[in-house]
Amino acid sequence: MRQLFPTGPETDARHILAELTADPDDGPLVCGDERVIDFLTRFARKLLAPGTARAYPELASLGFFLRKGEIGKALRSVHTTDGVFRFPRGLAFHVPPANVDTIFVYSWALSALAGNRNVVRVSPRTAGAGQAVLDALNEIDVHPAIAQTQRMVGYQRDDEATAALSAACDLRVLWGGDRAIAALRRHPLAPHARELTFPDRASFAAISLPGWRKASQTERREAVRGFYNDAYWFDQAACASPRAVFWIGEPAEAPGAQREFRALLREVLDEQRYVTDPAMAVQQRVAGYGMAADGLASGLGFDAGVATIQLAEPGAVPREWLAAGTFAHATLRTLPELAKIVRRKDQTLTQFGFTDDELARFVRATGGSGVDRIVSFGSALTFSPVWDGYDLLHEFTRLVTVRST
Repeated sequence: MRQLFPTGPETDARHILAELTADPDDGPLVCGDERVIDFLTRFARKLLAPGTARAYPELASLGFFLRKGEIGKALRSVHTTDGVFRFPRGLAFHVPPANVDTIFVYSWALSALAGNRNVVRVSPRTAGAGQAVLDALNEIDVHPAIAQTQRMVGYQRDDEATAALSAACDLRVLWGGDRAIAALRRHPLAPHARELTFPDRASFAAISLPGWRKASQTERREAVRGFYNDAYWFDQAACASPRAVFWIGEPAEAPGAQREFRALLREVLDEQRYVTDPAMAVQQRVAGYGMAADGLASGLGFDAGVATIQLAEPGAVPREWLAAGTFAHATLRTLPELAKIVRRKDQTLTQFGFTDDELARFVRATGGSGVDRIVSFGSALTFSPVWDGYDLLHEFTRLVTVRST
């Protein structure tokens, strides 16, 4: 087992757990601990440094999330009243996904803010932005309490290590594909322990045709630039990245709006110097022709960096990853019609051109059957303390109530 943060010699789960069990010399962590806040804000400054932010734009979003003002907002959400005391859950074991190699930082940071001791198993495939995160963490002068209570480790598949960490933890946080999570859940938890799972999810976009028509050319271009960020940062593999686009309004208006949308997306791709590698271009065609062969697609279009699939029926929306830059399109007259298509697996709806009242009617129409968040174009990958319907700071803590009468 490699110690990635703080760095150290090879170790094993038994030694990691023994070190995490002891309280720091200056006292155990508490919810909103100043030692954690100080460390995270210094970490945020590292991520927001121009060189790092230019190389990995997603780390700038992470840095903003960890600024002191944002941390303060999050902590205010767990303020307690008289007679109610909030405490950390204890030891949290995090297993993040390999396809979005910075998500582990959000999960870990909120758990640390809650006062938990944490051990994070970082994917062996972590590189790029994920490695930049580890480098930034290790460049900070770490308070002894942080070094003792916050650990990030790396190891290949090792059931013995995973079982030991699972058995010892008070909270297990699992991110990843359905099969990966099912395999991890074979390792039992202590009877009192809790578990949060973030399995495979699907997301899509919706554009109001009246809203698109009313928008200025500048507003349309900015919306498409936001859509690019939502979809292309992680090769469309993030659960919150849209895989389909629903055009809501008069069907006769949709073809022209789609053509303009694709032209603007092409401009953004050129600005970003986005290049589709040959293997991904092949995957786009495999996905498109496969859907056509199954009768799910009524039309296909391929441009450099963008594959367009016209759905034969709106309900045939793909909920699995097809290929980077591959988008299914369908037209519906109203948002409540889209509500009938929603499933529990659906996570994020990115939208453009709708009013708050229209979106509220849509949410009520779903009846809670799916879609955990609705955000504007450009915000799909902006992490929030409420994720997948979980209020994470609340989940990462426990309450003790006191009543004298």
